[in-house]
Amino acid sequence: MIKHLPNLMTLMNLFCGCLAIISLFNGHFDNALLLVVIAGILDFFDGFVARLVKANSELGKQLDSLADMVTFGVVPGFTLFFIFNRTMFALNEMSSPVASILPYLMFVVTLFSCLRLAKFNIDPRQASYFIGLNTPSNTFLVMSLPLILNHDEFGLAPIILNPAFLIAFAIVSSYLLVAEIPFLSFKIKSLTWKDAKPQLLLLIGAVLFLLTLRYAALPIIIVYYLILSLIYPPHKKPTT
Repeated sequence: MIKHLPNLMTLMNLFCGCLAIISLFNGHFDNALLLVVIAGILDFFDGFVARLVKANSELGKQLDSLADMVTFGVVPGFTLFFIFNRTMFALNEMSSPVASILPYLMFVVTLFSCLRLAKFNIDPRQASYFIGLNTPSNTFLVMSLPLILNHDEFGLAPIILNPAFLIAFAIVSSYLLVAEIPFLSFKIKSLTWKDAKPQLLLLIGAVLFLLTLRYAALPIIIVYYLILSLIYPPHKKPTT
């Protein structure tokens, strides 16, 4: 029975993704982020539990990708779609035929998330590090936007609600998903400074950013993640 626990965790990841989509349709972005965070925790530990109980399988691998496609592919696409719709209504542009199509461009993130997950499954290099931004990190980046809007402490709303910014944001985040950029893995051998220096720096920096910038910290953390990955290239010293 315990050997089915990893797959159950993966399915609960999928269930959280479904609930997050419902939350988005009801305008509850805070709840959607909470569900995505829970799904991210389940996604991180299902593989660990599978190795612990010696239940690694091809079924588990495929389930993981399918669940991630919903939680970390469909959810960010809908999030950007709803934000863009809000922008168009605020600008009274929805009557324009061209403007009414623009919100659907936000689903480019969903399409590239699917491509990224497929590439991950067939790329042996990504057993020890990521090539391109992983889908959970990209989803947290996207989910930060509505939260920044709802808790705007730094006057960023005019920037985020600019259609040009949202289009550029969707394009850049989609590119990062499939870019040939090695990103640090979150898997570490030990918590010693020598073995996990980049990951510990990422954790320390993330905590400091969250304490000082709150919701606005999430985009900064992703940029910090990219910078650390460039400073400590994981393909030169694989992180397992």
